[in-house]
This record gives sequence, C-alpha cells and structure tokens, in this order.
Amino acid sequence: MHRSPSGPEKVPAELTLGEVARILRRAGLRPTRQRVALAHLLFAGGDRHITAESLHDEALVQKVPVSLATVYNTLHQFTAAGLLREVAVEGAKAYFDTNTSNHYHFFCEHSGQLLDIDTGSIRIEGLPEAPEGTTISRVDVLVRLVDKR
Repeated sequence: MHRSPSGPEKVPAELTLGEVARILRRAGLRPTRQRVALAHLLFAGGDRHITAESLHDEALVQKVPVSLATVYNTLHQFTAAGLLREVAVEGAKAYFDTNTSNHYHFFCEHSGQLLDIDTGSIRIEGLPEAPEGTTISRVDVLVRLVDKR
C-alpha cells in the first residue's frame, strides 16, 4: 500500500495538471500521462462517486486515450494509495468515492446512483471485538433504496 504516513491526502477541487502530478508523487505513485489525466478528471469536480466504466466514458469524451483495463488498474492503484475509497455495491459492481473520509451511502437500486448519507444520521453501536491480532479499520454501511410503489 502506498498510503502516506500522515494518512490520505484531501485533494482540492480546483487542480492544475502539475498539482495533480505532485499529489500522485506524494501518494507514492509515478505521475504517468494517463494517471495524471485520469486523476484530473476524477478530482477536478470535487467529491463524487464514479464507476470505472463512467470514468472511461469521460476520458474518451475528453480525448484521453486510455483502455478500460487501464482505468480499472488506475482506480485500484489510487484506492491503495488512499486517494479513493472503493464502495462495493453488488458482486463485481463497485463505485469509487473521491471522499475518503469515514461516511456511509445510500444506493438507489433503480437508477444505480450512490449518495452520501449525512454522517449525523447514523449511529453504529455494538460492534463485535475484532479477532486477536486485528483491529477494525472502518465500518461500511450501504442502505439500499427502491422506488415507492
């Protein structure tokens, strides 16, 4: 894992390509042309949830020549470096969240939209003791939504 000793870095919304390259270097990642371009697409708009497929589509629209496999690899590298948080929704379907703070999500099953839950809205109680030699790193909560009938 490439996390910096001080923890994940909060990425500012307004970024130049040079600033993106510096953030990648501080996270322990080499700022290749494709990584910088994908990071700029990811972080230039502030906090959001994105799939590999939707980021790949954005990259193609912006004329960033990148394969879907490279997008997947890059998203996983950014997650390992602490720049993104992966949110597993169902099976192999995952979203990547640019907000790496400890928070929870709604998932709309009809639209496929992932939304943040206000952190004051949920209280987690009664967590079990972690097995010997381990500690709880975080708790993921995914509240599934369906349309009212």
